[in-house]
Amino acid sequence: MKIAAVQMVSGVSREANLARARALLAEAAAGGAELAVLPEYFCLMGHRDGDKLPLAETPGEGPVQRFLADAARELGLWIVGGTLPMRVEGDAQHVFNTSLAFSPQGECAARYDKIHLFCFDNGRERYDEARVIAPGARPVVFELPSRDGHRWRVGMSVCYDLRFPELYRALAGQGADLLLVPAAFTHTTGSAHWELLLRARAVENLCWVAAPAQGGTHENGRRTWGQTLVADPWGQVVAQRAEGEGVVLADLDIVRLAQCRTQLPALGHRVL
Repeated sequence: MKIAAVQMVSGVSREANLARARALLAEAAAGGAELAVLPEYFCLMGHRDGDKLPLAETPGEGPVQRFLADAARELGLWIVGGTLPMRVEGDAQHVFNTSLAFSPQGECAARYDKIHLFCFDNGRERYDEARVIAPGARPVVFELPSRDGHRWRVGMSVCYDLRFPELYRALAGQGADLLLVPAAFTHTTGSAHWELLLRARAVENLCWVAAPAQGGTHENGRRTWGQTLVADPWGQVVAQRAEGEGVVLADLDIVRLAQCRTQLPALGHRVL
């Protein structure tokens, strides 16, 4: 199955971001991708954390969800929409940071609300997602039938989740073959840990990993690390892009997955 991990440098205009995402998704479809995954915050990288609040959508309603459904249907793609702000019932001060999967029929096949919320302070950079984001509560795996007849089990996650291996072990326990990690890693933390953590999650769970990222300097002044990549179940990076927007295409081989799991059946050796 060919997939596309889309790297963006999203700005403060939702409409402009959606237009750039549509062009990149069209490029992914033209390249033969069956699944395209957008980065975290693909629809908005605002000036302030609170800029997400007025753009919050309700399930099944809103311009970003319509955009994803229409693009999936028109391009004949599975699309995982990085993240968008989703309304928290009864709480106007917080949103969920939600990743949605749409089928080529334009139907929403899965929803994952980011569980782990980023917090970082090195004296120069300060982030605390919990100020405006409410945490999700459960791991999510969905099934994607590829054109060759295989049914891929796809585990969903977002950015800071990457630092919590127990989430990915739970996804592997639900049969995940492919782990998605749409992200907006800071340049500081990304340069230190991004590739290391992604390859570790691939190796320890014997899964393919696709990680589409924000990558560049944004209108709001924030710099993200980029380095969108796809890694195989042995931890080898098979495709990667440094900075700037673009599409990273990779062929996922189910035979390679089976070989790795047969040669090293570590998933069956768990004790704890």
